Amino acid sequence: MSGGDRASRKKKRTLSSVSRVYANVNVERPRPYWDYETYTPTWREPDNYEVVRKIGRGKYSEVFEGVDVRTQTPVVIKILKPVKRKKISREIKILENLRGGPNIINLLDTVRDPASKTCSLIFEHVNATDFKRLFPTLTDMDVRYYTYELLKGLDYCHANGIMHRDVKPHNVMIDHKKRQLRLIDWGLAEFYHPKHEYNVRVASRYFKGPELLVNLRDYDYSLDIWSFGCMFAGMLFVMHPFFHGKDNYDQLVKIAKVLGTESLTDYVKKYKLTLEPQYDDILGNYPRRKWSSYVTEENKKLCPPEALDLLDKLLVMDHARRLTAAEAMQHPYFAPIRKMQAQEGVPRPMSAKSDRESKASDSASGGGSGPAGGSQSQGSGTNSGASPAGSAAAAVPGSSKKAGKDRDAERPHGRVTQPDDHGLLTNRPRQCSSRQQLTNYCKLAALEQSSSGPSDAAWNLGNEFFDPAGSAL
Repeated sequence: MSGGDRASRKKKRTLSSVSRVYANVNVERPRPYWDYETYTPTWREPDNYEVVRKIGRGKYSEVFEGVDVRTQTPVVIKILKPVKRKKISREIKILENLRGGPNIINLLDTVRDPASKTCSLIFEHVNATDFKRLFPTLTDMDVRYYTYELLKGLDYCHANGIMHRDVKPHNVMIDHKKRQLRLIDWGLAEFYHPKHEYNVRVASRYFKGPELLVNLRDYDYSLDIWSFGCMFAGMLFVMHPFFHGKDNYDQLVKIAKVLGTESLTDYVKKYKLTLEPQYDDILGNYPRRKWSSYVTEENKKLCPPEALDLLDKLLVMDHARRLTAAEAMQHPYFAPIRKMQAQEGVPRPMSAKSDRESKASDSASGGGSGPAGGSQSQGSGTNSGASPAGSAAAAVPGSSKKAGKDRDAERPHGRVTQPDDHGLLTNRPRQCSSRQQLTNYCKLAALEQSSSGPSDAAWNLGNEFFDPAGSAL
């Protein structure tokens, strides 16, 4: 490859990509609705909540099952590790704007330890089953039902000008007994502004859209549709994950092997993009595969023709040609679900127009502006700052130039076997109160802001009291 060819790869794109739906939602709403950089969350003290057991961890947080001691109601406590203030403000602002939306996890409270200044988010509790155990047991109608419910949540957040940017099975909680679904983990979510360039270091590798992998920064809501499509393919073909790349470069190769190299070539040409040199040696000339080639005796009961047709319209290389969430819900694949819910009297999904009207009504009547003090019922509440009046002139927060390494990384947690350098794990009793566990975590978060910082073992505090399966000892 000549030096001129390599240099041409770095030319700046002049063509902009704009979402074909909900493009101007945030333009039409007042700046306080989307400007999280000037937003100040309301923090309460954490005395009303106790930790029960650890249920997960991520790059930016530790997650616990807890209880509201006032009502003995189970909750989920997300204790945030030290991150930039605007990232925390963004997540809270988005959760407040979406509160009460269909199948959106409900933020109940925001608390901060007064001593350590560690912040925690309190959520409704969902008695979910791990998807690796649940998905293989689902029937055809189960898959239709849960994917339809997930699309409801996605259409709602898109209609409110928000991209989730991390849709994957780990972030979809399903209580199969209640047939309840919640879309969780809004830490990477962002407000959509047309022609704005966003960080491409979002979403988990197996669910990254081609736009992220080819460095198209002015992406939109359709990124969530690709991630949803990857999840849908995994459910249909019982292949988790469906696109299993060993790194980001291999991930795009895996996509090209299914959708065909020609579709990738057409995509980069259309948007005046260039592939990085690393692809020269690893990207072959692959034909497009038929979706039916993935149907086997074991999964054929989940793969009727209408399912494959829907999948074909979701996993499209060109993000502008994918179905929207609202269009996908009208696909024939979901006809049995629409009929069933109509007979049961389930309200039809709220359109963007009616949603904005209801928010304007809430605003006029002084409805909902901050997180409830942990006493909301599931799925209830109002959205704040959502009046359709006004315009959004000025700089957009969250510039891709300032964005850090935002991709969430889930790591399994194990039992602590060595004491921490700070002595937090030494001489502790075999059992400790729930309040003490929460306080210790707050102390650790504060230590992480110091120059010395706690060891990795220190962040595992709590595993002394929880077995590897997450059960209290």
